[in-house]
Amino acid sequence: MTTIGIIGAGNIGSQIARKAVENGYDVVISNSRGPETLADLVAELGPKATAGSAIQAADAADIAVVTVPLKAYLDVPVEPLAGKIVIDTNNYYFERDGHIAELDDGTATVSGMLQAHLPTSRVAKGFNHIMAADITGDSYPAGDARRRALATSSDFADASDFVTKLYDEFGFDSVNIGPLADSWRVERDRPAYVVRQNVAELEANLAIAPRTV
Repeated sequence: MTTIGIIGAGNIGSQIARKAVENGYDVVISNSRGPETLADLVAELGPKATAGSAIQAADAADIAVVTVPLKAYLDVPVEPLAGKIVIDTNNYYFERDGHIAELDDGTATVSGMLQAHLPTSRVAKGFNHIMAADITGDSYPAGDARRRALATSSDFADASDFVTKLYDEFGFDSVNIGPLADSWRVERDRPAYVVRQNVAELEANLAIAPRTV
């Protein structure tokens, strides 16, 4: 069974862990405060979940999820993630992260920065434009008219394909934006960011997104 290593056990990471266990994945989850602080979450998730350090989660992962504040992305372990698909949920909040010039002026993307930090990994954007509670509370089976769509982006087809598969298992349709250079279309304050939308609406919102906001 595939193991998902989750680096960051905040709201998004915890919700992804819940849906992953629900769908039969093993999960190793970590945070910056130490595995002992995750005892309650691991107890809730059951025997398919364990807690560890970020390095342990990265080591154990067949697939990794990075869901830490952007200002901490350089702390993500590099070598244990070599050759692995890494799903990046991060967003840029200058109020929290400090101003990053290349994001402010539109010459970089959030996930592109993580890809540069993890040059031997295959980074894909995922789960960055949905409220955490909606990951478990607003999912529907394929074909349900209420099903919402989420976007992914990667420079590697197998990475975006995996995110598409995971979205489907979790109860969401998907739209592939293309390479990470275009992943800004679903970043903060764009039309597709944290709104409920189906595939057609998401495609329309991606198309009208401004490069800088």
